Amino acid sequence: MKKLTALALCLISLSVTAQDIVFKEALQTIAIGSCNRQELPQHIWNNIAKHNPDLWIWLGDNIYGDTNDMAVMKAKYAQQKNGKEYSAFRKKAEVIGIWDDHDFGKNDAGSEYAFKDESRDLMFDFLDVPKSSAAWERKGGYQSYTFGESSQKIKVILLDARYFRGALLRENGVSQKNWEGQVLGEAQWEWLEKELTNSDAAIHLISSGIQFIATEHRFEKWDNFPKERQRMLDLLVKTQAKNAIFLSGDRHISEVAALHVPGYGMTYDFTSSGMTHSYTASTEYNSYRIGKLVTEKSFGLINIDWSGNEPKVSFTIRRDDNELIDGPIAILK
Repeated sequence: MKKLTALALCLISLSVTAQDIVFKEALQTIAIGSCNRQELPQHIWNNIAKHNPDLWIWLGDNIYGDTNDMAVMKAKYAQQKNGKEYSAFRKKAEVIGIWDDHDFGKNDAGSEYAFKDESRDLMFDFLDVPKSSAAWERKGGYQSYTFGESSQKIKVILLDARYFRGALLRENGVSQKNWEGQVLGEAQWEWLEKELTNSDAAIHLISSGIQFIATEHRFEKWDNFPKERQRMLDLLVKTQAKNAIFLSGDRHISEVAALHVPGYGMTYDFTSSGMTHSYTASTEYNSYRIGKLVTEKSFGLINIDWSGNEPKVSFTIRRDDNELIDGPIAILK
């Protein structure tokens, strides 16, 4: 495992049309996870490190802030960032990420959260987003990173599903469909379309805190905003961005879902959630699931094999003690 070199951090134009940060080195192993309480034991980092990931992607609830007091939020980020296990890990692997609700500031919150600008800046500081990055110039927390060159290029897009999100409708504790509500907001949609249009990346990892493909469960998901979910699928068809794979967190479970998109082909959603706590009682149904429903504390691994003419990608889910739970699940063969 190694930190990527510093001209790997070659910052390009602050234009909305360009990705924020470019790394020259190709990725072979990416580790992902979400739902991490900073006050709970953090031994999981030592086991993630055993797989020598080139990159770690936070997928939300990176801390549990849940406050209107930004001094409290800052202290909680500091507790996580300076903890022995995580501090050692981030010296070895590159770290990027996006928030979900608890690190945004309030459970299930969206655009109404009064301290979203201050909270965004604290998240960027926690992630060490360079001050020269275009991401600092925008509202919200969305970011774009490119890793590798030529035929081994991966674009990681981190979508902000909190800052602009409309009202979450509920009835008797069950999320309802908001047919007119937004998830990303127009500025972020415009940016995303430019990121995907004519992209020469071999793989596109599109990340957000909430699940994209799943539709049946009663909790937060893109499907609570059906027009936004369909807009994303339509954008894949329009741009034909190659090998689009969604990454998500939030749920305190881990699973892989697959969806055939007419006019585009297959896409996937790898949910990795529950690093320090998990939804052990879950038995929920997901008609799109391939592989197991994982209710144990876990982390995810994405492995990329560049040896052939086309990349091969597989997903693995491991328990917090490093025991293999599911996979490898080959999605690009």
